[in-house]
Amino acid sequence: MLATSLTAAVLGVDAHLVRVETDTAAGFPKFTMVGLPDSAVKESEGRIRAALRNCGYAFKWDRRITVNLAPASLRKVGSSYDLATAVGLLAADGAVPPGNLARLLLVGELALDGSVRAVAGVLPMMLMARRQGLKAALVPAANLGEAAVVDGIEVHPVASLPEAVALAVVDRRPPPPPPPPVRSDCPPAADLAEIRGQALARRAVEVAAAGGHNLLMFGPPGSGKTLLARRLPGILPPLTPAEALETTAIHSAAGLPFDSLVTRRPFRSPHHTASDAALVGGGAIPRPGEVSLAHNGVLFLDELPEFRRHVLESLRQPIEEGWVSVSRVRGTLRLPAR
Repeated sequence: MLATSLTAAVLGVDAHLVRVETDTAAGFPKFTMVGLPDSAVKESEGRIRAALRNCGYAFKWDRRITVNLAPASLRKVGSSYDLATAVGLLAADGAVPPGNLARLLLVGELALDGSVRAVAGVLPMMLMARRQGLKAALVPAANLGEAAVVDGIEVHPVASLPEAVALAVVDRRPPPPPPPPVRSDCPPAADLAEIRGQALARRAVEVAAAGGHNLLMFGPPGSGKTLLARRLPGILPPLTPAEALETTAIHSAAGLPFDSLVTRRPFRSPHHTASDAALVGGGAIPRPGEVSLAHNGVLFLDELPEFRRHVLESLRQPIEEGWVSVSRVRGTLRLPAR
């Protein structure tokens, strides 16, 4: 029997819809997962087996089971596919009506006892689900605050696999619980008014903030360069709701913990030993770098001459165009960096 469930893959700062196609057939017992999964995704077989057994599901493994993660051209990384795969297996076994999974997003990592653990990148996944017209999403209970930021989609928190199955088997799900209040309280910003003297430097900071200009500061140690730079976000206008959602989604895709909605301009100050991939993004598994984490905010390069030349050269594109293009064999990734 064939069943399809829906989940999401985060690539860079964007999420993409992934269809988990599960097929069970008579034959030599074998579990095969295809669709360009990485090691963590392949290891989900052990987690799912233990979770189904410990939750009391009598799933028959003595047959040929094939799981396809489509589109196959998109690399699947991480453990966020566990819940969708487990529910898809139960749907292929007849325990869950396959039609109920047509517009339901399933996200979460399974523990061996069947509990659902938090994953990174939930906010970009919810934004993608809204764009795709999905009606509801089942997310780990620990990710509820992050997922509930997005309007227009029902978000149901689940703490265990049986809870997810109970919501998937019914034709009409109960109304989702009220989301926790979204905190937007950031610690007080450093105030430029605290600095005494340095009238010309303060004036330069104000002009840079007003016009969105780059600013080069040089002077002897202890003259207040870093002090001035750290107070620059405090005189910038607050983020608009759209900018706050975009900035928070970038931080979520990078795996930063979600404490509250980012409402203040971010300030990033990488160490001078940072590599070009750490600064502009990239790596074997492309991730946003410091310039993307500073999107809509301030990127401060302290001790600029200590940075390696090729690292500084990599800043040419984001400074000129406001975005970073990361090219790989499988495609090109575009990351915001304004």
